[in-house]
Amino acid sequence: MDKRVVKKKHSLNESYAAMTRGLHWETTYQSMDEVFPCDHYEGIIVHDWDKLEDPFRLTMDAYWKIQGEKEKKFYAVIDAFAQNNGQFGVSDARYVNVLKLFLQAFTQQEYVAHRSFAHLGRQFRGEALRVACQQQAADEFRHFQNQTHAFANFNKYFEGLHNPNHWFDHAWYLAAPKSFAEDALSAGPFERLIALSFSFDYLLTKPLFVSYMSGAAHNGDLSSVSMGFSAQSDEARHMTMGLESVKFLLEQDPANLPIVQRWMDKWFWRGYRVMTLAAMMQDYMQPKHTTSWKEAWEMYVETSGEALFAELAQYGIRKPKGWQQACDGKDHISHQAWNLFYSYGDTTAFHTWVPEAAELDWLSKKYPDTFDRFYRPRLEHYAQLQKAGQRYTNKALPMQCQTCQMPMIFTEMNGPRWIAYRETQHAGESFHFCSDHCEEIFVNEPEKYVQAGLSVHQILQGNCFNPGVDATAAGFDAAAAVLDYSQINQGHDNGEFKGSPDDTNFTSWGGGQNPLEAQL
Repeated sequence: MDKRVVKKKHSLNESYAAMTRGLHWETTYQSMDEVFPCDHYEGIIVHDWDKLEDPFRLTMDAYWKIQGEKEKKFYAVIDAFAQNNGQFGVSDARYVNVLKLFLQAFTQQEYVAHRSFAHLGRQFRGEALRVACQQQAADEFRHFQNQTHAFANFNKYFEGLHNPNHWFDHAWYLAAPKSFAEDALSAGPFERLIALSFSFDYLLTKPLFVSYMSGAAHNGDLSSVSMGFSAQSDEARHMTMGLESVKFLLEQDPANLPIVQRWMDKWFWRGYRVMTLAAMMQDYMQPKHTTSWKEAWEMYVETSGEALFAELAQYGIRKPKGWQQACDGKDHISHQAWNLFYSYGDTTAFHTWVPEAAELDWLSKKYPDTFDRFYRPRLEHYAQLQKAGQRYTNKALPMQCQTCQMPMIFTEMNGPRWIAYRETQHAGESFHFCSDHCEEIFVNEPEKYVQAGLSVHQILQGNCFNPGVDATAAGFDAAAAVLDYSQINQGHDNGEFKGSPDDTNFTSWGGGQNPLEAQL
């Protein structure tokens, strides 16, 4: 009788090796350089791809099992939230505007990141990185879906959630996040890896996801909390893989160091400019506050960043250019951003308002060196105007930075009363920038950034009107035509919160209290 053969179960390392290294082969009838044409033209030198190890040793079969379990828990929570009319239990209808801006700006970036990593999975000849990129592409698409589904229940009851994809492509105020995402998508594979996995995932997502989820819980939005926790475990893996990839590049060849450093300089600053929206969401758009943007920045970026760059110093990496300016900016950018969006509230698909007296006091406490001196008087002036029936709106088009595409609202590092303004010449044209760092990014790659389709320029050129619109007709309302083009519903999606459909409906529904109590 034949002896039964007992198959030995593979260890985690053996299984990972079989499902990554074991899937690789060297091409014969075509050269590897022709099959993988994109992973060497940036100047990065890789001598041995086998040196790159995935610290999680995660194979695709284990990946899908883990993600499937997380999906079950996530959808159980958001279904329970919807069944119990959780949307009426949030602290204040103003809170929903956080969801609107998150969905419009950051959820859309998740989808572009999915496309980026799907492309990267085909461009690297190293099999470990190809598998990791494939998993991250699925992660990013999952985040896009989960965020869309988490906010979908709110879309049944509130304005400004119905058309985020169109707004991402057409609305002027979303040019900065769209520019960041597409700048990375159009970069070479190694630069894109630095932009997304390292500079954004490692350095900048925690003050967005962790702080925002804490605020969502404090304001009664358990649907978003579940979404954030489900995504954050993926982000931890992304951050670790991003750091390991940077170390791998720096260990492969000394010539990689200046290239990687320049990318870190560029993408830290590009990501920081996009996080202006997150700063405003943290300080002004959550009726019940947890931490300020300043505290979140210090906790999740400054402290961890200092430790990170101390670790990378052994490879010759220094802190990115703009690090100190970004750390100093934590006292200012949320206030400058809210002033911008309050002034242009008629042109956005979310509502704005003057903070209440208690909220102004909270900001004074959290920003003792800057808020009362530079920003509180302006907000109190807006409140007086509104009380007199003269709500302030800015009718002029803002100037945008050629690189980050944010409006020119930021002040000089040592002079908060002065708007930062930089100008450079290229090919006989003048280009304008919000900072030294945006200007330097442009100067390093002018051929790329001269192509930026700045929203304000497109409006002035008449490219933001629907087909058939006659801009020369008597009484033509350009602002209304741009809103139609952007598919922003005048008086519903935009403008002052007080008296808006969201405000009146939420009050009539008995919002702001326990949903079961509201039904009694």
